[in-house]
This record gives sequence, C-alpha cells and structure tokens, in this order.
Amino acid sequence: MEVMPFSSFSVTKVPIFRSSALSPSLNYLPQDVCGQKFKLKSRKFSVCAAASGGDSVVTLLDYGAGNVRSVRNAIRYLGFDIKDVQCPEDILNANRLIFPGVGAFAAAMNVLNQKGMAEALCTYIQSDRPFLGICLGLQLLFESSEENGPVKGLGLVPGVVGRFDSSNGFRVPHIGWNALKIESNSGILDDIGGRHVYFVHSYRAMPSNDNKDWISSTCNYGDNFIASIRRGNVHAVQFHPEKSGVVGLSILRRFLQAKHYGVQRPIEREASKLAKRVIACLDVRANDRGDLVVTKGDQYDVREHTKQNEVRNLGKPVELAGQYYKDGADEVSFLNITGFRDFPLGDLPMLQVLRYTSENVFVPLTVGGGIRDFTDGNGRHYTSLEVASEYFRSGADKVSIGSDAVYAAEEYLRTGVKTGKSSLEQISRVYGNQAVVVSIDPRKVYVKNLDDIEFKAVRVKVPGPNGEEYAWYQCTVNGGREGRPIGAYELAKAVEELGAGEILLNCIDCDGQGKGFDIDLIKLISDAVSIPVIASSGAGAVEHFSEVFRETNASAALAAGIFHRKEVPIKSVKEHLLKEGVEVRM
Repeated sequence: MEVMPFSSFSVTKVPIFRSSALSPSLNYLPQDVCGQKFKLKSRKFSVCAAASGGDSVVTLLDYGAGNVRSVRNAIRYLGFDIKDVQCPEDILNANRLIFPGVGAFAAAMNVLNQKGMAEALCTYIQSDRPFLGICLGLQLLFESSEENGPVKGLGLVPGVVGRFDSSNGFRVPHIGWNALKIESNSGILDDIGGRHVYFVHSYRAMPSNDNKDWISSTCNYGDNFIASIRRGNVHAVQFHPEKSGVVGLSILRRFLQAKHYGVQRPIEREASKLAKRVIACLDVRANDRGDLVVTKGDQYDVREHTKQNEVRNLGKPVELAGQYYKDGADEVSFLNITGFRDFPLGDLPMLQVLRYTSENVFVPLTVGGGIRDFTDGNGRHYTSLEVASEYFRSGADKVSIGSDAVYAAEEYLRTGVKTGKSSLEQISRVYGNQAVVVSIDPRKVYVKNLDDIEFKAVRVKVPGPNGEEYAWYQCTVNGGREGRPIGAYELAKAVEELGAGEILLNCIDCDGQGKGFDIDLIKLISDAVSIPVIASSGAGAVEHFSEVFRETNASAALAAGIFHRKEVPIKSVKEHLLKEGVEVRM
C-alpha cells in the first residue's frame, strides 16, 4: 500500500492513498485460519526482513485503513521506534507487536487473508508473545462478527462480535469516554479502574462462560461488554488508548516497557458511566496573506468590521488545539471553512495541521470541509473515499460531511433508494459509521399554523416576530448561504439511515450570540435519532452546557469563540457540570 510523498504544497502534486484493500467485497467470507482448536496449517516462513530486535523497537501491523497516525505518534511520544509489517515474517520476528485495527471487520479480515498475515498473527499470539490489539484489533481475535456478516475472525477467543442494541434507548455507535470495571486479570490496566477511556464503535463482544478467563475489564453501555482481554503477554482493548489522554498513554507505556507504572490521579469523582463530552471547535481558514488561522464569526461572518476588513485571527490551529488538549477538551474539531471548495486535496497546509496536531494531542480529532467527489483541472476524478482516506492517514479520527450529505439525503428521500455512491455511504461502508459525522446547519423559520408547512415543526417557547407559535428548521448548504427544501428533522433521519454515526447540530441563528444553545432544535433532533448528537452554536456561559445536557439528549456540546477568547475556560465548564451532577471526564 503506497502513499505518494508530500514533496511540496503545490496543488499539482496531490497525495492520495490508493489501495484496493479499501474497497473489498463486504460479502467476502474468509476462512477460519486458526480453527476452533487453533490448528495451524503447516507452513515454512522464509525471513524477508531482519528480526525486529531491540528494546526500543515496536512492530506495527498497519494494514492500510483509517487513522493509525495517532498510534504511531503515541509510540514515538513514549520514546520508541516503529518497524512496519511488510510481510508475514515481520510478524513472526517481532519482539512486541501492536495491531491498531480500524474500519470494518470483513474488510480487515479480507486484507489479512489476502496478504497471508492472518496465519502469522495466530502463530505469534499463540506463542504468548507481547501483543496489543486496539479496537478492531480486539474484535478480530474472536470467532466471528455480525458486521456485514456473518464473517469469520481469527478464532482465538470464543464469542461472536455483535452490534449494540439501540432498542433500549442507548445510542449507537457508542462514542465517548466511558468507565472501566477492572477484573483480577488486569495486567497493563492495573490501577485504571474508575477512570474514563475513549470508545468509538458500533459492535462489541459479550462476556460468556467460554471467554471469561480472557476478560481483563468490562464496560457498561446498556449491557456489560468486553472492554479488554488478556492472556499472558497477549492484550487487546476495545477502547483507544492513543485517544485516551494521559490515562491511555500510561496503558501504552506499561505494555511497551513491560512494567507497571502508577497513573497520576487528580482529585475527581470516580468514573461510573459514559461521560458527556465537551468539544473545542476550531474554524480554520486562510487569511488574506495566505496563512491558516483560527477564526470565528457571528452567523458565519468572519471578517472584522474595520477599514481593513481582515479575517478575524484568534490564533494558530496547531497551538490552540494543543492548548485545548491540555485544558481537558474531550475532542478537537477542525472545520476548514476556506476551501476545499474547488480542490479538496490541494489544501496541503490543512493536512499538515492534522499531522502536527496529532503528534501531541491524544484525544479524537475531527476534520470537515469538502469531503466529496471531485474532478481536478486535469480531468482526474477523485472519490470522496480517497479524500477521506487522506485525512484519516493525516491524523483525523472522524470526518464531517455537510453540503454533500444534504444533497444525498434529498435524493434518498425523493427516490427511496440507497445508491451507495454518496460520500456518506462510501466512507461509512469502509470505515464504519463511527467515522462519519454529518454537520447540519439549519435556520429557524417561524410559521403560524402547522398546516402551512410539510416539514416537522416545534412549538417554540418564545413566539416569533409576528407572534408565530411554531417553527421549522430549514437546512442550508455552502456555509449557510443557500437554503434547501428539507428540514433538519427529515435530514437527520435520512442521514442516519444512509450511514451517519454522529450528528453535529449547528443553529445559524444562535451562532456567535452567546445566549445559549437552541434547546428546541437540539431536543427535536436528539429525540428523533438513535445516533449521538453534538450540540453546537450559542454557548456563552457554563450554565448553557448544563442546560443543554439537562433539557435534551445531546451526547456532547461544542463551543468555539468562548474558548478562543478565553471567556469561558474548558476547566470551568467541566467543574460546573460536575457540580450539577453531570458525568464528565476530568
């Protein structure tokens, strides 16, 4: 799998990650390479590379899908070097092996089988050699998965990986910081109980009598599911240690150094359940001199009202993101509001922002702006999947889709057909819906009578300018500049069916006003869908955060300007939420 080098910022040299592994047939049913009794085919491996020796070297199995850059950065941050697996023999020669599985179960098994790595992986693990699987790297160890399946896995751990049950009111995907219940077989998780770690997944393995000896921790989300397993030197975790801040780094350090180090425990409440997230958002665009800056506007007007009429500059993206990580932000979102308009992959500085940020920021990163199909000036066509792949490889954990999702939803509602060709569907199919956020930007439209409109409306608490008692929310595209004939409610329901894993809900009328979130809108949408909803636009005080979590089913709240201008620190928001009885990560 090859990535073209980033030799310059010239738009004529566009880096694209291209791999047939990214678009396998999801009906592919790989063989059970290990068998129920772990019988391996006899095979003589020839050595194609030097053994991965040395205490400072970590062998990384990166099969070419999703954001593995964060794992790489965490390993290097902890002072270790990386040797990439190029062939099955590299697995067998490893002293310690990390497998950060990402994407869909069937796609991953397809790659492992095609490249002959599944058998080598089984041999390595059965030899009780140091192994750490992450997320899908845990799930693939089980017998099979129901994701696009049934699809057989490596068969090392008894059990079937199934989808979370959303019928009990729990939102799927399971996204956010949740608490671990540590078992006696804890290993590298010793002393982590009562702390939050970051999960993002729709499928999970369940405890049973057959696999109970493997389980080192569980987590509760509707039911208790397996959060980690351990047998001897073999570890695997469903959560993302590379995205779990200092707690996650301590887990990685313990595995890499094969020693136990205590975690610095600040004074806080013990973690008990899924936390509400506080997200810092950075609107990034080029100023008139071509420099990327973080800006913020009132209802998308980002220029200073002065003679110079310059783009409002609130700081540098990488520096601000690093500061928000230190301040306790649970996630950082980059919304590129400049361009990608005509040439999404031409804006290499934004890709560099992701790379540099992910070197020192170990919480989830989302990037939005221009995730769509496009054709460049030379007639070369790029799919949205290729565009998203480059962002994932540059450090993004999730991509945010705006206008393109609106058009896809309109077409779906008109025809009732899922074509599979929209950016939303393509990316969700390969990377999983947990990697796709849909950004909805509606405006409130007041009406006197419900019969006057065809879209879902709400009774407003404060009447409109002409005494209207009802309002619907008209969706917009192109940065709020163009209204579309679709309501926020209808759009949210449609994109969930098309594969969205999360909704970022902005209200243009509240943006930059500092008077609080649009509770009517957020309640409408969070009650309508079973995926997580992020409340955005309007925060101006700590009380606005507790209000939105108290009055709606929002899973997270996002703010920008109040953090950039240091009007309301992230720490103050979380301290207030704790006092109000809201579970947060401190």
